[in-house]
Amino acid sequence: MARREPSGTHVNQRNFANGPLSDLRVLELGTLLAGPICGQLLGDMGAEVIKIEPPGQGDPLRVWGRETAGDKSLWWPVVARNKKSITLDMRQPQGQSVFKDLVRQADFVLENFRPGTMERWGCGYQQLAQINPRLIMIRVSGFGQTGPYSSQAGFGAIGEAMGGLRYVVGDPSTPPSRTGISIGDSLAAVYACLGALSALHYRERTGRGQIVDSAIYEAVLAMMESLVTEYDQTGYIRERTGAILPNVAPSNVYLTIDQQMVLIAANQDTVFKRLAAAMGRPELAQDPRYATHIERGKHQEELDALVNEWTRTLSRTELLQTMQTHGVPAGLIYRAPEMLADAHFKAREAIVSVPHPDFGTLQMQNVAPKLSATPGRIRSPSPALGEHNQEIFLELLGMSAERFDELRTAGVI
Repeated sequence: MARREPSGTHVNQRNFANGPLSDLRVLELGTLLAGPICGQLLGDMGAEVIKIEPPGQGDPLRVWGRETAGDKSLWWPVVARNKKSITLDMRQPQGQSVFKDLVRQADFVLENFRPGTMERWGCGYQQLAQINPRLIMIRVSGFGQTGPYSSQAGFGAIGEAMGGLRYVVGDPSTPPSRTGISIGDSLAAVYACLGALSALHYRERTGRGQIVDSAIYEAVLAMMESLVTEYDQTGYIRERTGAILPNVAPSNVYLTIDQQMVLIAANQDTVFKRLAAAMGRPELAQDPRYATHIERGKHQEELDALVNEWTRTLSRTELLQTMQTHGVPAGLIYRAPEMLADAHFKAREAIVSVPHPDFGTLQMQNVAPKLSATPGRIRSPSPALGEHNQEIFLELLGMSAERFDELRTAGVI
């Protein structure tokens, strides 16, 4: 593998054929979700992501998941796409020494260990920045790198609970629910990626790297809209509301004559006028109870009942066509089968078929967002454990075959 020029030097357009970050190298440490999802996002946009895993074990996500194919995870191929895998025991001094050699040629170190772990290995930011002052260290954790909770274990579920999300998800008649996906981990990963690219911009101007500190609970908190401010100013505490957003109407799930669920969002004044016309009741838009956003919110329950009474006279197909004709936002609540069959998903290639050595092909979500000049893409499937050991250690680092064999025998790689 050819050595890369340090980021920030002149590169021509051909260097970006694999995406806008294709001149950058990421060393990904850590396991499971929050850190690795950030690595996936960077890899999707072209970065060379070298995932460092414990010898003989690897990331537990290799075997995790609600559904598996045999003993193989169906979660791992999504999170580990566009990555290279090497094995390295970071607990051994020799492993730490090899890691520091890699740091010299890296743009990012991405880790999601409990704070203090990297420092115990002699690989904290202060030590690594002495080796590579341009290094950006992306640190993802439950509670952040500072504060009284920083040393506590903090999985995504805890961050979702403390960040305020769990309390407001679900029906008011039931205990708080999870969203059905690991949203806390994913949000922390997205904010970590945002921080990494912001730090990269700063580095291009100054030549200096820095730490990106992404805490799961803060990433969730950052998405909670005006929840804190509402309490601060009025004492109001948001509660679980099920399918509706209080005082925003009509915006709900409505049933059809064939017992299908259609979500209609017609809460804006002009859109509600179009819905009223579609219902054959244009006078509703002039009714003082429904004429404005505020008044519709006050009469939300009775307005939902009116809309639901009307939708129950139509089939799903008829309702969707009527909404489209009148310019009213409406849609089905999709599961995977509907996504795979949808013409719009196909036209935009939102889901793609990825060749994979273990499965033949896999259907998975494509790279997002789409860039017009330098789009990201899925370049490679999830790697086998240590698949790229020789490429990285022998070619990138220039390690001798004798040294490579010595480290492998000692269980370091």
